[in-house]
Amino acid sequence: MLRLMSHDPFLGRRELLRFGSLALAGLAVPPFFPGQTLAGDLANLTTDKSVVFVFMHGGPSQIETFDPKMTAPRGNASVTGEVSTKIPGVTFGGTFTRLSSLADQFSIVRSFQTGDGNHDIKPVVGKATSGASLGSLYARIAGANRSGSGMPTNVALYPRAVDDSAMPAIKQFGDFEATGPLGGGFAPFAPSGGGPLQENMKLQIAPDRLGDRQALLRGLDQIRRHVDSSSTWDGLDSLRQQAFSTILGGAAKAFDLSEEDPATIARYDTAPLVRPNQINKRWNNYERYVDNAKSLGKLMLLSRRLCEHGAGFVMVTTNFVWDMHSDQNNAGPEEGMRYVGVPFDHAISVFLEDLRDRGLSDQILLVCCGEMGRTPQMNARGGRDHWGGLAPLMLAGAGIPGGHVIGQSTRDAAQPLTEPIRIPNLVSTILRTLMDTPQLRLRSGVPSEVLQAINADPIPFG
Repeated sequence: MLRLMSHDPFLGRRELLRFGSLALAGLAVPPFFPGQTLAGDLANLTTDKSVVFVFMHGGPSQIETFDPKMTAPRGNASVTGEVSTKIPGVTFGGTFTRLSSLADQFSIVRSFQTGDGNHDIKPVVGKATSGASLGSLYARIAGANRSGSGMPTNVALYPRAVDDSAMPAIKQFGDFEATGPLGGGFAPFAPSGGGPLQENMKLQIAPDRLGDRQALLRGLDQIRRHVDSSSTWDGLDSLRQQAFSTILGGAAKAFDLSEEDPATIARYDTAPLVRPNQINKRWNNYERYVDNAKSLGKLMLLSRRLCEHGAGFVMVTTNFVWDMHSDQNNAGPEEGMRYVGVPFDHAISVFLEDLRDRGLSDQILLVCCGEMGRTPQMNARGGRDHWGGLAPLMLAGAGIPGGHVIGQSTRDAAQPLTEPIRIPNLVSTILRTLMDTPQLRLRSGVPSEVLQAINADPIPFG
């Protein structure tokens, strides 16, 4: 987040956000450099829809999620059992008791193939997106911020966005904030993400001087000099403008969960489902499991709030908790799905129900997947290892039909039995939700990276 530095150690995040949204709301700061605008010249090529992409980092098992294979040979079938769904003849892994009752509201893909078993972030940043984050492709068309409100169009949420005590975001397997050839000005806005924007954009101003426009501008100049001297950022001016537009335009309130109805916060909250004392401390990933349980529900609530206020693409990362080898780092799927699958089942279900209750189901596309799946055969320790041949994929809302199962897998859940759905198909589906594809193709000035991504075949829903 953008921080207003205080000498008072007890002035916390909530107060700072309140200062940003209230005390600064009336302060008009023009674009800092000629030619910098809040909305892109191509913004009229976007739709009125948003996307929330839940990245299940670590690689979720296709078997213990949406393809349990209970008739498969021993060692292949779901170790969490299965549960019947609202779709006749279709079952999910036994942990997904709430999602099974909502199966008529979303589609699953049983022939999704990510191509390799490497830990990376390829559905979000990879070859299909030309090395830029998916949200940056969108921001390149929509502009970095909404004019008027200043809401960032492209946001990346890590556990620290809702919990200051959470561990830092895991970025060694890929940079969620990469912009590839598009330029740094289209990077995701990552509140508490720990990136250079968040670390360096700190105004050294006491709270009692928030009404002093000249003090604010001097603070901005301090930031400029710091970054100019470090020579580390491409697109610096756009990044500075993005952060200040978020505060000065009033969009900061959307990031503040204290503005939400306490009953709604409690409804989303996943912390009571998995307490720290219920997680075995033998796993090196213990703290990540704790963070995930504490934060996932609130991250989904924050995602809904951001979309309501104009964010077009919101990525939520679960911070690497789906890697279920049953080694020194990670629990196996039988135990791990209690730590990870239970919060996921609750948070995603409440999100879908909340969108339905608010009449937002047609406006927001939800996508859930990871970078790969897991081996069909259990290893000797009772875990599943890396597998690129098949992975789970779930999509809901924004016109996606409910109750559909796309594709089939082999009997052992190792490979697609039908035509594979691959990452370029998913990326195209997402971008076609966010953009007016026919008009985009006719317009000059559209970056080739965007055209290449959107021109891939979308997922066929029949």
